[in-house]
Formats: sequence, C-alpha cells, structure tokens
Amino acid sequence: MLESNVIQYRGFHNIVENGEVVGFQVCVRSDYYRGIWLSQLRPGKLIVDGITYTNDQVIWEINGKEYTVSELAKASNDFWRITDVATLKVYQNGGLAQGFHNVSVRFAASCSYMPPFLDQFDENGDETSFNGGTYTREKMIIV
Repeated sequence: MLESNVIQYRGFHNIVENGEVVGFQVCVRSDYYRGIWLSQLRPGKLIVDGITYTNDQVIWEINGKEYTVSELAKASNDFWRITDVATLKVYQNGGLAQGFHNVSVRFAASCSYMPPFLDQFDENGDETSFNGGTYTREKMIIV
C-alpha cells in the first residue's frame, strides 16, 4: 500500500548484493494524479543528509525495469502509474550508515498543457524554472 507522502518510508534501505552493501535506495510515488509516460519525467536531484546525488548517479527503477535519466527520456512506451512506486538507487560502497537520514527528492513531469520551458533543470539538477515538486522527509531510518 502506498503512503500519502511522495517519499515512502517503506523501501528506504541499503542495497546488498552477494553479501556486500553496494548502495542504497529510496522509493517515491508519482505526484501527478494521472500517472505519466516515462519520457515525460524530468528528474532533478536526490539529496540525502545534505549530499547531492546527481542524475548520472541515480538509477530509476519503475515497473521492475531500471533506467538511467537519459534512458527515461527515450522511454515513451513505458508508463508510471499513480499506484506504483519508483525506486531510486544509488550505488556507493557501504551504502548509508544505520540510523536516521534526511531525504529530499526533486522531479517534475512535462505535460501537454504545461509549456516545456516550465520544468527545466540544468546539468547539476538545479531548477532553471520549475513546475514540479521538491519533496523532503526527515528522520527516515535505515536499520
């Protein structure tokens, strides 16, 4: 079941492969009431404890399939439903330490009734002009 907040508590944990912690993940739900085609998604940044993870560091998993940000822009046949979560994965040795973390996620969607210049990010993931959301949850815990 989805939580009402965009950033989900469920699914926030380290990624373990072959017994080694290789990164961490956080789950988000779409903020757009109709769902969106993945090519409409405009990822911004993921910030955890003040550390910014840029688009080239974050892998989006939607509907069981992983995408880089550049792959999302070409995924015009894949749809992110409002009832599904997307998992944002960051691969870094050791993942995150156990304990509480502050998490912020920025993303937007390009919709037919919004002019395209309203939801643009620069190469650092900062909004040049922004028509999306910045979502923050404090004290999320990794055990």
